[in-house]
Amino acid sequence: MAELEVAAAAPVPDVGDLVTIRPARRRRGLGVPRPARRASGPLLVLLGWYLAGAAGVLSANTLASPADVLKQGWELVRKGQLPSAIYASGQRVVIGFAIGAAIAVTLALVAGLFRLGEDLVDATVGMVRTIPWVGLIPLFIIWFGIDEAPKIALVALGVAIPLYFNLYGGIRSVDPQLVEAGSTLGLNRWGLVRHVILPGALPGAMVGLRYALGSAWLALVFGEQINATNGIGYLMNNAEEFFQTDVIVVCLVTYAVLGLLCDLVVRVISGKVLAWRPSFEGA
Repeated sequence: MAELEVAAAAPVPDVGDLVTIRPARRRRGLGVPRPARRASGPLLVLLGWYLAGAAGVLSANTLASPADVLKQGWELVRKGQLPSAIYASGQRVVIGFAIGAAIAVTLALVAGLFRLGEDLVDATVGMVRTIPWVGLIPLFIIWFGIDEAPKIALVALGVAIPLYFNLYGGIRSVDPQLVEAGSTLGLNRWGLVRHVILPGALPGAMVGLRYALGSAWLALVFGEQINATNGIGYLMNNAEEFFQTDVIVVCLVTYAVLGLLCDLVVRVISGKVLAWRPSFEGA
């Protein structure tokens, strides 16, 4: 009994003395800036490529050395061939992207917002997705000829498929409780689409945009095999005929750099338009 009285008389510790919540400290890296860490992988590949060429493991006929590629790239820039090719290919990508994005957004809205639209559209787009682009080239040549139209059509197809599926998936992944809450607050159909569904689908749309831009340049590689008289693919075709591996590598690097620049632009835009949405950025 005395022990119980002593325990009752003991002061009750404050909750703040028992639990101390401290903000999580962010682990620091090894003191190396993140851009330098991201660049370390490509630089190591470049170093291995240079050492393999210097040691004679890679001959010039198999793969030109980085020095030869850099020299040839400068010559193409100095003569105006590479800037002209980039301009021609960029025009095809811009036009094809605009057409493909318009088609993808329209179909995704129809399939995502309406069940009847889903029944009519989704299975058809899924079927088209399984068809290889190269297999469509003969049909595109018959339909559109051998000028710019089949090249742009391939780019539009490469853009439309990934953008459609990501936007459609983003619309269908919106929390139904948010839609119900919007209806309770008095939003009509258009208000729900504008203020609830489209903002909720925006993360998926931005992911689809990144895939679509990458697919646009990939489709252009195939498209510029069709009777091209200019563009990056035209330079590659000519280099293949004369076994100029340095020119081929310059063109491939150009495709890669242009694709990375487009991806960087989309990532910057995503950071701006999705600033309201917290996301995990990695440990």
